[in-house]
Amino acid sequence: MKKNYNESESGAALETATFAGGCFWCVEAAFTLMPGVISVTSGYAGGKEKNPTYEAVVRGQTGHREAVHIVFDPKKTSYETLLDFFWKQINPTDAEGQFVDRGKQYSSAIFYHTPLQKKVAELSKKKIAASKKFETIATEIIPFTTFYEAESYHQNYHEKNQIQYLRYKRGSGREQILKKIWGELPIIKTPDDDIKKKLTPMQYRVTQECSTEPAFENAYWNNKEEGIYVDIVSGEALFSSQDKFDSGTGWPSFNKPLEKKNIIELIDNSQFMKRTQVRSAGGDSHLGHVFDDGPKPSGKRYCMNSAALRFIPVKDLEKEGYGKYKKLFK
Repeated sequence: MKKNYNESESGAALETATFAGGCFWCVEAAFTLMPGVISVTSGYAGGKEKNPTYEAVVRGQTGHREAVHIVFDPKKTSYETLLDFFWKQINPTDAEGQFVDRGKQYSSAIFYHTPLQKKVAELSKKKIAASKKFETIATEIIPFTTFYEAESYHQNYHEKNQIQYLRYKRGSGREQILKKIWGELPIIKTPDDDIKKKLTPMQYRVTQECSTEPAFENAYWNNKEEGIYVDIVSGEALFSSQDKFDSGTGWPSFNKPLEKKNIIELIDNSQFMKRTQVRSAGGDSHLGHVFDDGPKPSGKRYCMNSAALRFIPVKDLEKEGYGKYKKLFK
């Protein structure tokens, strides 16, 4: 049986908030890394049926919405701050769902737990309306009743299934529409301590501090095996061995990215030079630099740090979740 949450489950010093903002994978991922947030749980709120299943909810059969249940420390963050952040995770004008997901089960809502939360939520909604950024605000403010925890495979989906999550987030239009509505949003990265535990000291210095590893003394500069290279932090696909060439520099070099959308290029004026830095779009990892002295037809040399990459050979693509790239090597 799924856990049925209510306001009494939090400790005396903690408070709870419940928001519906479309796909709960994305809303959970956003709130997980907010300062002061203790836990975020994906689930179903607002319906009357007991112990709803994912299949029934997404078909609109139970009256529930996909939602997240947030436990937070009011000494470190406020309900008002959570609301300000919530608005920037949704399209508040959409009454029929969110982004590619349609239906009431995906529509946005604020479920208030106390009269004070109701008052704060209403004031927050009025502030958004007064900004004149939107013609109408469709997000509902509703009294909290019950919240049922979603199936275990939905919890922390953005961490357990990074590739599928990033693919969904971009494919759903959420990322592009939020950027259009709210402008550039700050990248919420994995907590620094978690990254340090996952990476070697060199990998950390390269990806997080923009260092450069020694030439000819790194894992992939002379790797000739067939496969793809992914971000060591996020796992997003970056380069293919088919586009790798020997640049003579002592670092792995590629004439183009495997997935252009996973690459961000920025002006880098450090080291008394003007260069173009290359970072991963999802993991925000520093990867290396791109130069205009590569081979034809692109004329580009993506000079990468091995420490920022993980190599996945062709034989392991399927089991590692990158099966769609196998066709490149036939």
